[in-house]
Amino acid sequence: MKTLQKKLILTAILTFAISGLAFSQQITRFGVVDTARVYQAYFRNSAPVRNYESKKASFQTEINNKTDEIQKLKQKKAEYEASGNSSAALRTEAEITKKTDALTEYTNAKNIELESLKNSLQSNDSFYKKLYATLQKVAESEGFSLILSLQQANGVLWYSPSVDVTDKVISALGL
Repeated sequence: MKTLQKKLILTAILTFAISGLAFSQQITRFGVVDTARVYQAYFRNSAPVRNYESKKASFQTEINNKTDEIQKLKQKKAEYEASGNSSAALRTEAEITKKTDALTEYTNAKNIELESLKNSLQSNDSFYKKLYATLQKVAESEGFSLILSLQQANGVLWYSPSVDVTDKVISALGL
């Protein structure tokens, strides 16, 4: 009888230990990722971003050139006024107005073009498909059940840096 009792007790202890292990493996692990940082790292050296930055610089150079031209005309107008040549000053004033209006139109058009380029960069579907696939791989390899975005700040009130997988995602993307 004592042997049977020992076997039952041993079986109960083993069952308890095994069920304890099973429950301990079901603990949910959370991770967080700073998607803005990943996005910045991903697009930092991409051709579309270089194209955007190149156009932005080119537009700014053109705006600076047109602004310099208007400043020179203003100086010329002041010289005409100082020398008493009012007809030349009036012609120069008309040219200044025409060039200022053209510069305003050019600036508005180029700002719209740059904003459109920027929006298309930010809504790049291929980037997000790759990001989600990479997040899945990192989460599974690290044992995370859930990855939260830090950009949804109202949902993340605090997190331990140990759950931040941003660097691992950037690395896994090859950046």
